[in-house]
Amino acid sequence: MLVLAACLIAVLSPLLALRWPAGLLLRRWRWAWLIWASLALQIVIIDIHLPGILSEVLHVGTYVAALAFLWLNREVRGTLVVAAGALSNGVTIALNGGVLPASADATAAAGIDPDHAFANTAVIEDPVLPWLGDVFAWPDPLPLSNTFSIGDVLIVVGVAIVAWSSSRPLRGERAATAASSPATSDER
Repeated sequence: MLVLAACLIAVLSPLLALRWPAGLLLRRWRWAWLIWASLALQIVIIDIHLPGILSEVLHVGTYVAALAFLWLNREVRGTLVVAAGALSNGVTIALNGGVLPASADATAAAGIDPDHAFANTAVIEDPVLPWLGDVFAWPDPLPLSNTFSIGDVLIVVGVAIVAWSSSRPLRGERAATAASSPATSDER
């Protein structure tokens, strides 16, 4: 939830500068259902105990779907940064049995219960690429306390780049700018 909340803030952040992230919100994204299915499936596999290794396989599959979506929309500035973050997380998850390895210190700082049936992140013994795992913590008692990775940071930064690069001034700002600019000789 922490990364989703940070992405939502990144999407809405242009509004602070009186800019509307219209390009992001109104764009006709290719195969948009892939990203929505990926996000929905991640919520399901984290909240519902699935039999066997199904959770782990589906978790890796969500990253494959997200990367396919990002590749199909790679011409949008910022999507390759999001893809780099997703690829970092996805490869690390695939190499660690379907789970993003987490630092024991970060997990403790975030107040995460290590005995959860399946988590998208967990402290594991001898992880592969541990530095790409959840090594940072948004500590408890802060809202949405959780761990996060370098890949998560890249995802949020990429979403912010997409939102800002495709934003445009709100109507009021455009009108105020036009009213305050001096008339040219052609307008007189």
